Amino acid sequence: MMNRKLVIGLGALIFFAIFVYFAAQQIQPEEIENAPEWVSLQEALERASAEDRLVMIDIYEVGCKFCRAMDREIYPSPSVRSVLDREYVPVKINGHSEAMLNFLGEEMSEKDFALRMGVTAYPFTVLMDANGNVIDSRRGYQDIVTFTRYLRGAVEEVAKI
Repeated sequence: MMNRKLVIGLGALIFFAIFVYFAAQQIQPEEIENAPEWVSLQEALERASAEDRLVMIDIYEVGCKFCRAMDREIYPSPSVRSVLDREYVPVKINGHSEAMLNFLGEEMSEKDFALRMGVTAYPFTVLMDANGNVIDSRRGYQDIVTFTRYLRGAVEEVAKI
């Protein structure tokens, strides 16, 4: 009788351990191949100034399926990466986070920064120059062709000035 309880208990423990292991694998953030090298907003503005580039800010929301689609499908795309790597310094900001950031010498939460940028839905993309001036912003998911055109268009606008 004692052996039977021990075997059942051990079996249940093994089943539980396997279940926990696979559940943990599902919630770990996946490594996305060819993802941009995201940097802080302050570092992006400094690098943009030094390298004569623009800043592209992806303001996202945890749990947003369109934000995840941008991460998986759009940002790693060769055509998007080509423009991003040559013309922009990429930044990722959680629009609901209380984490602090520095924007033009002012400390604020990522959430407050998102509000300042006029975020109404996610994902929300902000393009700015090295001085922190907003060139353009868009909300929502954009496909590869549209997003590439959007990035190139901002570069062309700035070149005219």
